[in-house]
Amino acid sequence: QVQLEESGGGLVQAGGSLRLSCTASGGVFSSLAMGWFRQTPGKTREFVAAISWPGGGTDYADSVEGRFTISRDDAKAMAFLQMDKLTSEDTAVYYCAGRRRLGNPRLPNVYDVWGQGTQVTVSS
Repeated sequence: QVQLEESGGGLVQAGGSLRLSCTASGGVFSSLAMGWFRQTPGKTREFVAAISWPGGGTDYADSVEGRFTISRDDAKAMAFLQMDKLTSEDTAVYYCAGRRRLGNPRLPNVYDVWGQGTQVTVSS
C-alpha cells in the first residue's frame, strides 16, 4: 500500500513562491496518477492540479492556471507543486493524492490514497 507525505508548506508573503513535495513510499509510485487538492476550514476539498500516468498530461483549476505547475519524478517517487504569485486566496491545507482508477481527476473520490496535508499560509 502506497503512502504519501507532503512537505514544503509554510508562511509566505503575497507574490511569493513555494514548492510543495509529495513523497511516496511502500508501493509502486510510477503507475499512480497524482493530484493536488486544498481545503480551508468549513469548505469542501478543492481540486488544484493533476498529472496523469502515463503521459504526464496536466490539468489545473482555473484559479491557479498560469501560476502553479504540477510535475512528477517517477525515479524519486515524488510529485511536486510549484506555486508562484501566491495570494491570500491560496491559503489552505494542501493534500497530494494518488489513484490508479480511471475517472475525473478533479473529483476527490476517484483517488485511492491521500497524504496528511501541509499548511500553506499567504500573508497579504
